[in-house]
Amino acid sequence: MSGTSGVGAAPAAALPADHPIHRLEDSLYMRAARCRRTEQVPVWFQRQAGRSLPEYRALRGQGSILEAIADPPTAAEITLQPVRRYGVDAAVLFSDIVVPAFAVGFGIDVVPGVGPVAGNPLRSRTDLDRLPEFDADQHTPYVLDTVRLLVAELDVPLVGFAGAPFTVASYLVEGAPSRQHLRTKSLMYADTALWHDLMERLASIAVASMRSQVLAGASAVQLFDSWAGTLSPADYAEFVAPHSKRVFDELADLGVPRAHFGVGTGELLDQMAQVGADIVGVDWRVPLEVARERVGPGVALQGNLDPALCVAGWDAVRPAADRILAAGTQQPGYIFNLGHGVLPETSPAVLERLTDYVHAYRRPLPTQQASSQHD
Repeated sequence: MSGTSGVGAAPAAALPADHPIHRLEDSLYMRAARCRRTEQVPVWFQRQAGRSLPEYRALRGQGSILEAIADPPTAAEITLQPVRRYGVDAAVLFSDIVVPAFAVGFGIDVVPGVGPVAGNPLRSRTDLDRLPEFDADQHTPYVLDTVRLLVAELDVPLVGFAGAPFTVASYLVEGAPSRQHLRTKSLMYADTALWHDLMERLASIAVASMRSQVLAGASAVQLFDSWAGTLSPADYAEFVAPHSKRVFDELADLGVPRAHFGVGTGELLDQMAQVGADIVGVDWRVPLEVARERVGPGVALQGNLDPALCVAGWDAVRPAADRILAAGTQQPGYIFNLGHGVLPETSPAVLERLTDYVHAYRRPLPTQQASSQHD
C-alpha cells in the first residue's frame, strides 16, 4: 500500500529549504494527508469550485478557459477566490487536465458547455507524433508563473494536478466527452501495443507537469482519472494501473502527498491506492466506511458529499454531511470534500456554511452510558 511509502515522514530533500511545504507541514490539510491526527477536519472543494461564484463569472467573462489559464494573474485570482470566500484548508490550481496536450500542439480545445474537443482525434500510431516530449518551462511557463504567484500569497497548501493517462487518452481518442468510451476501449482492446505506447507518452506528460508544479511551489498533487470508472477491475489492472503507478512512483522522491481521484471508481478503490496514492478521493456512490475497507490502512480518504445536495440546499446537506463526517473521522487521515466538482448552480452561501460546519465538527466521544451498555 502507498501509505507505507514514506509520505508520513518529512518532505524529501528534493525540495529546497524555501519551498512552501516546509512551513505548511503542520497545516490541517497536510496532517490529514499524512494520516496524522487533526483537531479539526480539513476541507476543500474539488477543482472548478469557483464556477458558482459571481466574482468568478465576472472575471472569466465569456472567454476561453484556456485563455484564462494562460494569464497568470487571472488564473491566480480564480484560484484564490474560493479560498477567500470559504476559508478552505487547501487551494487547487486553476487549470485543466488537457492543458499540456493543448500546449504541445496536439490540437485540443475546451469548448464552453461541451468540454475538451479534439478536431483531429488520435486514430493511428502516426498521431503519437503530435504528443512530443513535454517540457513545462517551454510549453506551459504560464502555469508555473501562476503557481509562484499563488504560493507567495497563500497560507494553505496549493494542490497541483494533472490528468491521468487513461482520462486524457479518452479525450484524445474520442475527440469529445463520451459516455461509452467506445473508440477508447476499441483501441485499448484491438491495438494494445499502440495503447500502451500512448499511455506511456501521457504518463510522461503527467509526471513532468506535476513535478514542475511541485518544484514551483505546490505542496501536494492530485491525479484526476475522471473516467476510469468505466473500466472493469481486470481491465484497469491490465491497461491503466501500470501507467498510473509509474506516475506516482516518479513523484515519490518529492515527498509531497499524492492524491488519486476518479468518478464511479468504487470497484477500483483498492487498486487506486495500490498504484501509489497517499490520498484516495471517493465519490458519493460509496460510503466512506466501505471505501476505508477497500483502500486499507495508511492511506487517507477524501470525499464524498454528492455535489447535487449542495444545489438542493442546507437542509439536504446537513444530514449527509453528518453521516460523512462520522464515517470519515473513525480513523486519522480524512479530508472533507465533495464527491466531484462543485456544480455551477451551487449557492456560495451553502458552501460557506458547509465549510464552517465541517470546521466546527468534533467526533463525539463514547458516553459512559453507551460504554456500560456493552459491558
